[in-house]
Amino acid sequence: MEIITNTTDICIGRETAAAIGKFDGIHIGHRRLLEEILARKSEGLAACVFTFDPPPAHFFGLSDGKELTTKQEKRLLFEKIGVDILIEYPLNRETAATPPEVFVRDILAGQMKARFLAAGRDLSFGAGGAGNAALLQEMGPALGFCSRIIDKVCFHGTEVSSTLVRSRVENGDMESVCGLLGMPFLVAGEVVQGNRIGRKLGFPTVNVLPEDTKLLPPNGVYFSRVCAEGKSYRAITNVGYKPTVTRERVMGVESYLYDFDESIYGQSIEVYLYSFHRPEKRFENMEALKRQLQLDIAAGEKSI
Repeated sequence: MEIITNTTDICIGRETAAAIGKFDGIHIGHRRLLEEILARKSEGLAACVFTFDPPPAHFFGLSDGKELTTKQEKRLLFEKIGVDILIEYPLNRETAATPPEVFVRDILAGQMKARFLAAGRDLSFGAGGAGNAALLQEMGPALGFCSRIIDKVCFHGTEVSSTLVRSRVENGDMESVCGLLGMPFLVAGEVVQGNRIGRKLGFPTVNVLPEDTKLLPPNGVYFSRVCAEGKSYRAITNVGYKPTVTRERVMGVESYLYDFDESIYGQSIEVYLYSFHRPEKRFENMEALKRQLQLDIAAGEKSI
C-alpha cells in the first residue's frame, strides 16, 4: 500500500476510486464505504482512502485526543483490507480554510484523479465544514467523477458510529465492539522487555506499550488472540498497570500466548481482544498472583 503523508502535493499516477472520512475505529459503516471503492478495482481504478492528519476533532479541540485506532493501526488495517493508496492529508490552519469547491476541484478531482467517490451522508469538509455530500454530487458530473453516498449502517437496530464504538470500548463490552467493528478490538505495537515476572512464575508473556492516544477498555484481563511472526495464537491479555508487581503507573498490554515460548522483543504484534474476563486487581503476594494466573489460563482454554 502506498502512503502519502505530510504533504499537500498529492501525486497519483492513476485514476482512483476514493473513500473520504475520519475512519476512527474502521467500523462496519466505514467498511461499507471501503467495499464500494474496492469493487471499482475491477474497473482499473486504484482503491484510495482520504483522511486528515490530525483528525478534525483533535485539531478543533472537540475530543479528548483518544483514538479507537492509531495512525499505525489504521495503516495496518487498510493494507489488510486491500486499499491501494492511503492519503493522510495534513490538517492545519491553511488547509482547514480551503473553500469546499476548491477542495473538490483541485484535490479530489485534480490531484487525486478521482473518478468515483464514496462518502457517508454526514460528510463535512472545507472551510467551516460547509462542504457536504450534496456538493460532491453537484460538482461531480462536470469534473468527471460520480459519487455514492452511503446511509448509516445499523447494528441490532442502532446506527453505528465511532462514538457508539467508543462507549462500548469504555464499558468493556468487547463482544459488542467486535460486532460493531466487524472484527475484534485491536491493539498493535512493538514488543518491549518487561520485568520478566511472568517468566519467573512459569507464564512467559509479551508486552506492548500502547501509544498515549490509544483508547483502551477498562483495566482487566481479556480473552484474546495475538498475531506474531505471521501466526495467530490464543491468548489472555492484561490491560493495565500490573499492581501486584510494580507501583509504576505505566499502562501496558501484556499477553500470555498458549503454545508459544519465543523471544520476539522488538517485533510488531497485533493483540485482538475478544471478551472481558475479570477486573485487574492487586494480590497479596506473588504466590496468590500465580494461582490466579493458573485459573485465568484454564478459563481461557475453554473460552477462546
